Amino acid sequence: MPPKGKNAENVRVAIVASEYNYDVTLLMLERAKEEIAFLGATPGPVVKTPGVYDIPLAAKALFGRTDVDGVVALGAVIEGETQHDEVVMNQAARKLTDLSVEFGKPLGLGISGPGETRLQAQDRIENAANAVRAVVKMVRRLRELGSAP
Repeated sequence: MPPKGKNAENVRVAIVASEYNYDVTLLMLERAKEEIAFLGATPGPVVKTPGVYDIPLAAKALFGRTDVDGVVALGAVIEGETQHDEVVMNQAARKLTDLSVEFGKPLGLGISGPGETRLQAQDRIENAANAVRAVVKMVRRLRELGSAP
């Protein structure tokens, strides 16, 4: 149980969502917002980026804010005719992990792919809620350790 005064209501969650494959990511964004409200956390800024590859730059700006405890990254990296989807996903995931550690704030990886079809991406929209839950839990656990955002 989190210390008194450090519950989900005090967790401020920002979101970065890719506009690429927006038919999927728009639904992910709405699902993430619903989960933030359901958990009683505080919604932070929402930033939309052109694609998943651009998410780390926006996440860095959000991590640097004092009114953000954690960031949720949302996107769908759908397989194309080349291995571009693998490059995009691998680079974005690696940089997001680096930023999370650098700033000492959790990152919820709600980016599906690579190598998925559009139908598989649609089936993974719920992962947005999972990413929000992960951020809220990690903020609480960091606070318990005295290493809180």
